[in-house]
Amino acid sequence: MNEYIGKDLESMSFAKNYSKWLVEFCEPYLGSTVAEIGAGTGNLTELFSRHPDIEKLIAFEPSEKMSDILQKKMALDKHVKAVNNTLMDEKDSYINCFESILYINVLEHIENDRNEAATIYECLKSKGYVCIFVPALSFLYSEFDRSIGHYRRYHKPQLVDLFQSQGFNIINVKYVDMPGIIPWYIAFVLLKKGLNKNNTSVYDKIAIPIIRIIENIITPPVGKNLLLIAQKP
Repeated sequence: MNEYIGKDLESMSFAKNYSKWLVEFCEPYLGSTVAEIGAGTGNLTELFSRHPDIEKLIAFEPSEKMSDILQKKMALDKHVKAVNNTLMDEKDSYINCFESILYINVLEHIENDRNEAATIYECLKSKGYVCIFVPALSFLYSEFDRSIGHYRRYHKPQLVDLFQSQGFNIINVKYVDMPGIIPWYIAFVLLKKGLNKNNTSVYDKIAIPIIRIIENIITPPVGKNLLLIAQKP
C-alpha cells in the first residue's frame, strides 16, 4: 500500500454525512469482531466503535504519521486496537479471526488487489463478511487519483470477479453517487483540481443527504463509487 501523506484524504474529515452513509452501508454485516483496513486518522473508526454489536475493533493503518494520530484518538476506547501495519503483513496473527473486514476507500491503494482479496478470505471466519467501498469508472481516473496512490478505479464486473475468484459469495454490489460523476469529471479530470475542505463540505452538506435518500430507494445504474458486500462460505 502506498504511504500517502493524507492531506487531501483528511479533507474527508469534514464530510460528516458522507461518513455516516458509509457506516450505514456496512452496519448490517459488522458482527462482534471487526477489522478496519486503512483506518487513516480514525474518522470512520470513531463511528464504527460506537456500534453496539462491535466488541473488538482492530484498526490497521500503515502510515506511521496517521497511525500515531489514530492511536491517540482511540486511546481511551478499550475495545479498539490500532495496528501500524497492513493486514497482509499481519495476517498470520489473524487467520479465521474476524466476523467482518472493512475496506473503505482503501483497496484502490493496493497494487496487488488479488493477493489482498485472498488475505481477506484467510482472515475472515466462516460466514464472515467483507465490505468494500471503492472509486468507480476508469474514465474518472485523474491526476488527483494518481497523486494519492490510486492504482485504479473499478467497474462492477471487475470487482465481482476479484472476490468470486477467491471463493466469496457476492451478497450485494452496486454503484453509488451517480450525481457525483459529472462534478468529479469536471473538477478532477478536466480542471485537475484536488480535494479541499470547502468543496468537500459543500457537497457533503447539500448533495449527500439528497443522494442518500434517493439511492436508498432507487439503485443507480452507474455511480462515482462502488459498494460490494461479499461473504466467506
